[in-house]
Amino acid sequence: MKLRVCKVKELMEGEKISIEHEGKKILVVNVEGKYYAVDGICTHEYAELVNGIILEKRIVCPLHLSQFDLETGEVMNPPATEPLKTYKVKIEGDSIWVEVD
Repeated sequence: MKLRVCKVKELMEGEKISIEHEGKKILVVNVEGKYYAVDGICTHEYAELVNGIILEKRIVCPLHLSQFDLETGEVMNPPATEPLKTYKVKIEGDSIWVEVD
């Protein structure tokens, strides 16, 4: 299933947006013109990653500063130990779409 996130021009370089699907938050980020989508909640403790900061190709949790690789979901530093789920992002026409299962 594909979810429409927004128009490409609405998510500028270095920006992020959170969408919700069936009660689950998904974070979509534009880094250097490439779009990434990962679970929007930190795996360590409940914190919405849309409130975190982007550091190169990582998202930093606003609560305890865990960092996650946006491409792989891998934990880059503690206290988190579980990776984030990643999602495929597609550009179709002028819109950004995320594939969810």
